Amino acid sequence: MIEFNTECAFSLDDPAFAKAWIEMIIVSEGKSVGELNYIFCDDEYLLNLNQQFLNHDTLTDIISFDYTQGDVVSGDIYISIERVKENASDFGVLMSTELERVMAHGILHYCGYKDKTKEEKSEMRDKEDATLTLIAKLRAS
Repeated sequence: MIEFNTECAFSLDDPAFAKAWIEMIIVSEGKSVGELNYIFCDDEYLLNLNQQFLNHDTLTDIISFDYTQGDVVSGDIYISIERVKENASDFGVLMSTELERVMAHGILHYCGYKDKTKEEKSEMRDKEDATLTLIAKLRAS
């Protein structure tokens, strides 16, 4: 089950489409969908979580709490809409594209991908790009 919640003035345009896309990502990795919660929030909300649970005093676009067991992907993914908007502007992409990349990023972590080393970051970026290609194909069909 995939749920979308908000702690700020934001909502997805098409939650059913987003759920189908996320499920496709998970299945393409040989996993199954467990309980996934996306929580869209602002910088202050996410900073508080970052300080409280990770002892980091920095802004970030995403924090995920992974509850995956075996091949069943589960967890809570918190996304700062403010960070996503700013990053989209910095990277010269649409806000919706950056949001999709970040949403996929959390799922890819749950599927076992990391992003600490240069090689891991490159593989993660390739996987994110593949998820964006997938969503574009879904929209076109």
